[in-house]
Amino acid sequence: MAIRRVLKMGEPLLREVAAPVTDFGAPLAALVADMDDTMRDLHGAGLAAPQIGVGLRVVIFELRDNPRYPQLAPIPYTVLVNPLLTALGGEQDEGWEGCLSVPGMRGLVPRFRRLRYRGLDADGAPIDRTVEGFHARVVQHEVDHLDGILFPQRVRDLRDFGFEDALVGQMTPMPD
Repeated sequence: MAIRRVLKMGEPLLREVAAPVTDFGAPLAALVADMDDTMRDLHGAGLAAPQIGVGLRVVIFELRDNPRYPQLAPIPYTVLVNPLLTALGGEQDEGWEGCLSVPGMRGLVPRFRRLRYRGLDADGAPIDRTVEGFHARVVQHEVDHLDGILFPQRVRDLRDFGFEDALVGQMTPMPD
């Protein structure tokens, strides 16, 4: 369909809570196609609808042959609509994250190690998965966008937040 402009940190829509999807027709399919084109063009692991200016509870994610994350196990392509997350246990891992809406920056972010996510796919069929590791991190990161939260808000210590080129050598690779 189309590669869309990605909103950057500071733009008001990225601070808003997105509305639930109620129509699973052609407009949703067109939105998902634009999200997919945009995510792939920018080599992202995921994208949320608010990042391209649409305040709906839709995220997509996938990890397959991604040059930004060559060492990580694949994550299946998923369209997740109206997601609900449930942490499984209190164990958290800290990992370096970046974001297409915060270009060139990385931060050390705590996330739940294991979680269950539920929601609907683009056709309205139910999704119910239990995941861990990087897959769980990606889902939490993308769903945060639907609640108006960007990863820098989750960084515990601002000494662990900065420009990628300045952090080289300090960032440890993401565990799978």
